[in-house]
Amino acid sequence: MASDRTSPYAEPSKPALPASGLQLDLAHTALVVTDPQIDFLSPEGVTWEIFGASITDNDTVAHIGQLLEAAKTAGITVAISPHYYYPSDDAWQFGGPLEQYMHSVGMFRRQGPLLLDEFAGSGADFLPAYREHILDGTTVIASPHKIVGPESNDLALQLRKRGISQVLLAGMAANLCVEGHLRELVEQGFEVVVVRDATAGPRLPEGDGYLSALINFRFLASATWTTAEAVTALRNRR
Repeated sequence: MASDRTSPYAEPSKPALPASGLQLDLAHTALVVTDPQIDFLSPEGVTWEIFGASITDNDTVAHIGQLLEAAKTAGITVAISPHYYYPSDDAWQFGGPLEQYMHSVGMFRRQGPLLLDEFAGSGADFLPAYREHILDGTTVIASPHKIVGPESNDLALQLRKRGISQVLLAGMAANLCVEGHLRELVEQGFEVVVVRDATAGPRLPEGDGYLSALINFRFLASATWTTAEAVTALRNRR
């Protein structure tokens, strides 16, 4: 069906798919943020060259910050699903194009799973603007995911143990870890709202990762909201 949207990123004015009917229940809702780390979100990070334009256009850094602030004010669970690589991961014998790239630029490198040597301020560290919320002693910091989805970490367990059934999902990167988390959380029985302007994607000759993710979000997520819509929902507790 044709759309009269003027921007390739705009939501369709006359969507063909029905709305899910999702009603947010904040007693059972968590904000999940994937990879809010320097290597993605800062000009100092190793991937800014390919993600920076999309991050800037979406005002992603500010929007993630607004979500964290609103979630903390609302008192809901906040969970971070980070990405780390350790020297032991250098023994991997194969990997796809994304993995090859990440390893080649030293993305998310740490000295070891039990070591914080040289972590502070490194590309694996959280963006400074977020640390007060992430390191407040109540935010869940899941074990690291290793490719794009949460299948290899304890995120789903942490959410289930807190009685969570609905997730507001944001972070980096749209067509990679955000989409990977969306797919797995949906398969695990969660209702998932993707906050579409609190993420961003790569722009490469292979394609526009943010655009490809938006299309899949519309098909798979219970809803796709702006940060303003998500913040409003968090303020309207019930």
